[in-house]
Amino acid sequence: MLRLRSITSIALVATLFLSGCGGGGGGAVAVAPSTTTSPTPSQSCSLRDRQLWAEQQIREWYLFPEDLPVSLDPEPYATVNAYIDALTANARAQNKDRFTTYVTSIAQENAYNASGQTAAFGIRLGYDSANRTVTILDSYETGPAFTAGLTRGVRITAIGERADSLVSVSDLFDRGGSAAVSDALGPSTAGVSRVIRYQPLVGGETTVTVTKAEFNIPPVSPTFGTQIINRGGQSIGYINLRTFIAPAETPLREAFQKFRTAGVDRVVIDFRYNGGGLLSVADLMGDLMGRSRLPTDLFSRISFRPSKSSQDSTHLFRDAPQSITPRALAFITTGSTASASELVAAGMLPWTRGNIWLVGENSYGKPIGQIAIDRTVCDDRLRVIAFAVQNADGDGDYYTGLKSVFDRRGEKTCAASDMPTLAMGNPAEGQTAAAISALSGASCTPMADGAARMPAMSDVENIAAGPAGFSGRLLPAKVPSPAQRDMPGLY
Repeated sequence: MLRLRSITSIALVATLFLSGCGGGGGGAVAVAPSTTTSPTPSQSCSLRDRQLWAEQQIREWYLFPEDLPVSLDPEPYATVNAYIDALTANARAQNKDRFTTYVTSIAQENAYNASGQTAAFGIRLGYDSANRTVTILDSYETGPAFTAGLTRGVRITAIGERADSLVSVSDLFDRGGSAAVSDALGPSTAGVSRVIRYQPLVGGETTVTVTKAEFNIPPVSPTFGTQIINRGGQSIGYINLRTFIAPAETPLREAFQKFRTAGVDRVVIDFRYNGGGLLSVADLMGDLMGRSRLPTDLFSRISFRPSKSSQDSTHLFRDAPQSITPRALAFITTGSTASASELVAAGMLPWTRGNIWLVGENSYGKPIGQIAIDRTVCDDRLRVIAFAVQNADGDGDYYTGLKSVFDRRGEKTCAASDMPTLAMGNPAEGQTAAAISALSGASCTPMADGAARMPAMSDVENIAAGPAGFSGRLLPAKVPSPAQRDMPGLY
């Protein structure tokens, strides 16, 4: 997701979620005035009042006003988000807004954006319903699961509230698919404990009790997140960004300072599970790769609907003290790579022609972004798709993933499989190895055609088979927390 940090009109808290932006949108459109479609919301926080307030803001700001119904009675809908989903159904049917307009908690999202704070075990889970397995794809060094031995590559085999109530993951899939597995892991609440049986990479099955706790997610791993890899006498930089939140700025600057000091000009940027986040962090990544750019060179452009065009803006490259001049870039992506992650790759396309690769699998396809409108009395933050993003060449209509842009421009893609039994950034790990090989000039098998999909809260079964290695998708939550919206598969 791509989120705009600030926007001046009507006290919006702009934290842009990049989620499927596709161009500025042609001529003027007629939007039915909210006064003729529904009553004006009162000052209460009743369900109906919250629904009407959300509708009022959506009718004013939504990027696709022509797709909104002329009127829609909120009465049949049991939640605010159910009503919002009904309002945006037409855009969703056109693959433009895939459950990325919604209401969330102001307090919870602020805590996550400011420090990465969330209540969880601290693991990122992938599922494969064909084989009825759940695998840990990432484990956060500050979370309780990491201390308990639940690390990348570990396969969870059973879950229970007590040791005598363990249910195998295979049985959970039989009972209710991936949704049953998600339910078994419990809510995103500190103090929730689960007994987990797992198969480690070495040795026999082990059972541990893990309790969810409040902790801050490191956006760049202190163990594998930044590396300089030597390949055939060449120094190749590697950086893995987990999420685009404010605390990412310092480790990103530190990483690129290492690259600059070492004279690195070939970089692997690993976004394989990164669902996006703050636009300001995406712009910073562009700046950190803009040492040779002119002050007039454009990295990104955002465009609102015609009636809100006064909010349009551009980001020109700014040379930072840590900036490098990349000679070649390889972006690792999967169907879970979205929004701000896609913007960074798209933003660098015009400036690294012929020396940029997309490695792994096709990205999700979110060239649009959200603003946030707060109603503090109800702790409601409405995230509404309000703008589209483009790069300097006008590339922005990549709803089917970045592969379409790379193919159209004649740039190279390389198919590669995620291998959770090896650390990300390990030169032998499938997607890392393919990215390093691409930067070293080796040939590769192009990505197959077809759009990638990231699980939304409505998805229960969504498998995309790959070559060897992990062939599933990130485990979706039915009612995701703010952190889970940015980082699907987080538990």
